[in-house]
Amino acid sequence: MKMSFRWYGEGNDEVSLPFIKQIPGVEGIVWSLHDMPAGEVWSEERILAEKELIEKQGFHIDVVESVNVHEDIKLGLLSRDKYIDNYIETLKRLAKVGVKVVCYNFMPVFDWTRTELYKEMEDGSNALFFEKSKISDIEPIDLIEKLSKNVSVTMPGWEPERLSQLKETFKKYEGFTAEDLWENLQYFLERVIPVCEEHDIKMGIHPDDPAFPIFGLPRIIINKENIVRFLNLVDSPYNGLSLCTGSLGSSDNDIPDIIDEVHDRIHFIHIRNVKRFDNGDFIESSHRACDGSVDIIKVIQTLHKHDYQGYVRPDHGRHIWGEEKWARPGYGLYDRALGIMYILGAWDNLQAQKNGEQVAI
Repeated sequence: MKMSFRWYGEGNDEVSLPFIKQIPGVEGIVWSLHDMPAGEVWSEERILAEKELIEKQGFHIDVVESVNVHEDIKLGLLSRDKYIDNYIETLKRLAKVGVKVVCYNFMPVFDWTRTELYKEMEDGSNALFFEKSKISDIEPIDLIEKLSKNVSVTMPGWEPERLSQLKETFKKYEGFTAEDLWENLQYFLERVIPVCEEHDIKMGIHPDDPAFPIFGLPRIIINKENIVRFLNLVDSPYNGLSLCTGSLGSSDNDIPDIIDEVHDRIHFIHIRNVKRFDNGDFIESSHRACDGSVDIIKVIQTLHKHDYQGYVRPDHGRHIWGEEKWARPGYGLYDRALGIMYILGAWDNLQAQKNGEQVAI
């Protein structure tokens, strides 16, 4: 596996590239142009500037997360072809500078949803938290305003230009079904994947977060059955998955079983753990298997069994050692670094066993 670390860009992330460089095993930076509105073509100048900045620190730029899909594409509006054309041009420009994988999602309106950004845990750390009952008792706009008022950074999926149109966007989705979303996703893939094949750049769709419908909006990348259906929409190795153990772990999914089924179509993996509760709530936990509801060790064992050679990064971590005072929600430095060492420790142990080496216990 190729270890990477998500970074939000200079002036937009308190975690610096020199700090990331001190984490053993990190080879690449997962990046994006986070200020670019969905639907606009990324400029070659901006792409090259980011490439130079990242490579100067010794990292590769193989993975971009994300090139956001414009809402008109998801809705299947007449304007979608213009935005798909722009998306294709951005993919060509990224491929030209060496990008290998683009992570994206096809979730209506919200890329992710939580009800609390800094929920205190028993050990004094805090983490992203989803309280299911609150989702049914609050309007989406009220939830976003509540969560965003004390956050100084722009959060992916909650960009100001998107939130300013929230009421109008929800109105467009009235009567919109999961089958409508499937149809529009297939249309998008049939336009985009042939270009990916031509320019050698792979697409990895991110599972829905959480992996069940919210606010009356359909969610489709939520379980094994739907992932297999998605991969068959356009049966190409360039049409793949950015598997996220936390998103799929928000529901009762057998993630090792999903990996067994579709391992050859997984281009990128987010490894994190979540602890689910019987009432439907869940909270981000440490990466350790025993601390959450996802058996992270079994996930790593399954990847190793299939000799996974793709990209991986630690996903959301807890905020520890006081970093909630400055950390982007879910994206501090320390717990993600700990997660990397846990993942690589498990992987190294499996490699040693495979090679017949003495394993220290």
